[in-house]
Amino acid sequence: MNHIAAIQKALPEAGLDGVLLTCRANRFYAVDFDSYGTDGACLITPDHAWYWTDSRYIEAASKRITGADVGLTDRAHPYKDLFAQVIRDHKIEKLGIDEETMTLADHDRYAEALPCVLTGASAMMNRLRAVKDDEEVARMMRAQRIAEQAWVELHNDIRPGVTEKFLAARLIFLMLAGGAENVSFDPIVVSGPNGSMPHGVPSEKPLQDGEFVTFDFGALYQGYCSDMTRTVAIGHATDEMQHSYQAVLDAQLAAIGAFKAGTPGCDVHNAAVAVLEERGLAQYFTHGLGHSVGIEIHEAPNANPNNEKPLPEGAVVTAEPGIYIPGSYGIRIEDMVLVRKDGCANLTLAPKQLEIL
Repeated sequence: MNHIAAIQKALPEAGLDGVLLTCRANRFYAVDFDSYGTDGACLITPDHAWYWTDSRYIEAASKRITGADVGLTDRAHPYKDLFAQVIRDHKIEKLGIDEETMTLADHDRYAEALPCVLTGASAMMNRLRAVKDDEEVARMMRAQRIAEQAWVELHNDIRPGVTEKFLAARLIFLMLAGGAENVSFDPIVVSGPNGSMPHGVPSEKPLQDGEFVTFDFGALYQGYCSDMTRTVAIGHATDEMQHSYQAVLDAQLAAIGAFKAGTPGCDVHNAAVAVLEERGLAQYFTHGLGHSVGIEIHEAPNANPNNEKPLPEGAVVTAEPGIYIPGSYGIRIEDMVLVRKDGCANLTLAPKQLEIL
């Protein structure tokens, strides 16, 4: 699976003679091959594609990549010289770049060395990557199934006295052992008052009876991420805790019901806010409802109060309302949904009724 043809088709509309992809995620999207950091570059024109990397990856790239000429960069053949030769040979006048991720130093170096005009192409790439094809969705679903199986197995370890850090490490092990090539991001495991920090870092704090514990985690499978959050109670949950949990769950269900291709992201967010306002908890919902997921854990478009643009069919977006009460607890419930013309398909199968363990 690669997306060279999709990128080539988009170039004329973007007014580009070609695009130079140096961002790791965009390179992977183009050729379905991963090399770390800046150790790779892809240049695509309407009728041809090239991929260069160094000696550490050249053998693997040559075996993996199809639809592009694969070449080696070294001291005698630096990237800028390889790019310049193609630009001259193919008479490229306007070349798109990853301006959102390219460093200023790289931009200045290429602007000086390349015989063409450099212009931003991140908007074009974000638009293409926002709409997942069937293979991308299949990989994300597989990543999600791996994460869900790890979640089932982790239940054996969730009990008073076990630390947040231990459970985070256990989650990583279970996902890798279950077939993930990596984790989507460092797992978040926060309990009791630590749960009021949406992106809190797992600590040596032990779980205690009567606390909420929030688990936010995901697996990486064949280059694509999953993302899910579940919150459970330890030992028992007070009436207030149960009321708060049900409010978050109802807010999430309302948001999921609002997803539909063409609906602005802010409208989906506001569907969750409306439920929390009814329950007197909206002031504790401090972030956007969700973000798109794909090669990166946070992609465009978002379902947040600032996004007035319509969500495209084929986007995979999280629905993760939460409330965070400083000094007390936090609750977040997160699923991934595939936006469709007539609504959405929930890619997350894990149960989300309140569990008291």
